[in-house]
Amino acid sequence: MKKLVVIPAYNESASIVSTVEDIKQNAPDFDYIVVNDCSTDNTVEVCKENGIRCLQLPINLGIGGAVQTGYIYGVRNGYDVVVQFDGDGQHSARFLETMVEAMEENDADMVVGSRFITNEGFQSSAIRRLGIRFLSGVIKLLTGKTITDPTSGMRLINRNIMEIYAKDYPKDYPEPDSLVQIIAAKKKVIEIPVIMNERTEGVSSISPINAIYYMIKVTLAIIFARFKKI
Repeated sequence: MKKLVVIPAYNESASIVSTVEDIKQNAPDFDYIVVNDCSTDNTVEVCKENGIRCLQLPINLGIGGAVQTGYIYGVRNGYDVVVQFDGDGQHSARFLETMVEAMEENDADMVVGSRFITNEGFQSSAIRRLGIRFLSGVIKLLTGKTITDPTSGMRLINRNIMEIYAKDYPKDYPEPDSLVQIIAAKKKVIEIPVIMNERTEGVSSISPINAIYYMIKVTLAIIFARFKKI
């Protein structure tokens, strides 16, 4: 099985080396590719200096465009599974092989790493947890499926879903939107417990100021995704 880690990166120069080292040490059977989303810091230079494989986007596409670029790379290079993995140190590579095992054992199309099954590790802020529970409730209402961590960026997909996402993937805050899309298409999604770390470098793309806008936009997006055909 050819396995790929896609690492979308925007201004992650302070953490990208440790992120890649984590993958090399704890998930050595996985290849990796960093997708630099036109960073304004020296992420590209850090990758070059440390021999890190990196695709450079000529313009900033946002998280959705960066991840989709990774999926296109995965399709074109014959990978069987691809896992999205944050470049800021929040995710832990020691769970990647467990995610593959869970996919095989359950014949799943997607495996989501959830921090809220065992409630270990960094649990995010109280306001974010409230928003995540709200989105989880909306997804349950629309699809009948309970997803405890719909905003998790640690997601493993098989070749079939990779090909779908390579052609069509949401551009802004895409995790809940794309999740609902494949659940509605009767694809099998499961969650497994993972432990996430608190961000040590960089700034989240979702600030308290735009949180309300985010919630409204994502809620509308997942409602439309429920009825979108793939």
